[in-house]
Amino acid sequence: MRALIQRVSTAHVEVDSQTVGSIGQGLVALIGITHTDTIAECAWIVEKILSLRVFADDDGKMNLSVGDVGGGVLLVSQFTLYGDLAKGTRPSFIRAAGGDVARPMFDQLVEMMKQRAKEQKTPVTVATGVFGAMMNVHLVNDGPVTIMLER
Repeated sequence: MRALIQRVSTAHVEVDSQTVGSIGQGLVALIGITHTDTIAECAWIVEKILSLRVFADDDGKMNLSVGDVGGGVLLVSQFTLYGDLAKGTRPSFIRAAGGDVARPMFDQLVEMMKQRAKEQKTPVTVATGVFGAMMNVHLVNDGPVTIMLER
């Protein structure tokens, strides 16, 4: 499982010109799922995202989590994170799980994130895109701060 995480000041996802998920300050996590991913990878990614300390404290140091700042998490499925360009210039997506595997895994990740987000010191808002849809993701990358997680 891969997650490309961006710290944002605002973000939203549109499908057919309709906003389907939005957050203010927080994290956008683009999620890629491969064939061998399990619930263990979901749990690991959820914990990493919620505990990632990339927000500034009173001294201006990246020392606070999304829960510490009362932010949100926008989760977006993105099979292209497993695009392979080792040969040629057209990406191969062989390592990306198909919808039959990826959709239930992504849904499980979303549910785990929502459950853990409620348990934060300051509850975290969780929003999503639409699995498998053509989406327009709008975000203002704050910093910019972008981090790749893989397990």
